[in-house]
Amino acid sequence: MRALITGASSGIGRDIARELAARGIDLVLAARRTERMLELAKELPVEVTVIACDLSVEKDCFDLYEKTKHFNIDILVNNAGFGLFGTFAENDLAKELSMLDVNVRAVHILTKLFLRDFKKKNKGYILNVASSAAFVPGPLLAAYYATKAYVLRLSEAIYEELRRENSKVRICTLCPGPVRTEFDEKANVRFSVKGLQSRAVAKYAVKKMFDAKLVIVPGMMMKAAHFFEKFLPDKCLLRAAYHMQKRKR
Repeated sequence: MRALITGASSGIGRDIARELAARGIDLVLAARRTERMLELAKELPVEVTVIACDLSVEKDCFDLYEKTKHFNIDILVNNAGFGLFGTFAENDLAKELSMLDVNVRAVHILTKLFLRDFKKKNKGYILNVASSAAFVPGPLLAAYYATKAYVLRLSEAIYEELRRENSKVRICTLCPGPVRTEFDEKANVRFSVKGLQSRAVAKYAVKKMFDAKLVIVPGMMMKAAHFFEKFLPDKCLLRAAYHMQKRKR
């Protein structure tokens, strides 16, 4: 088997690479930071191909597919993404549009292109990395939360289409809460609760992906939060979300 992982130079993407390699799965790593991917490749006991690309650029998304389709990819991990903290009115529009390109457009493009290939051979896995942010609106991280909701709902809809076709292609969405990665530094936030270890999240995600779990939520705290938030009125949920986000400043 061979997996393509975007955003593989750090955080969850890097650790998913380690987990898949531990299962003997060859890898194609894609990200902007080539040096980091080459360092990771040296430690992995499988065949690794490194491709430098910027998924905020549409052409790079299509080029990545063209460069990797001959590998006969079995697993696609759409992990690349970033966040931006601040009020919607004040946040820089160019940065937000770049975030939409990475978090939404790149995921959409790669999911569609590889899904078509997977359907032809009637096998394959797609793991789209979203966030617990996908479950609720996120004042002060409004656009980021919206991008993750898109990833979750898109993946769920595709799942049902595949199920009704009796397809053996599997798609799932990883929705973790805070994880100890570089995300908080890039988004200019500080989590108010202790994050999970990235390697633990990656290990759990890979296991549940192969178990064909639709929505993967690591950690009991996030599972409980996701359960109880269903019972809160929308405006109450918004106030609670704003309070939690404000503490990240």
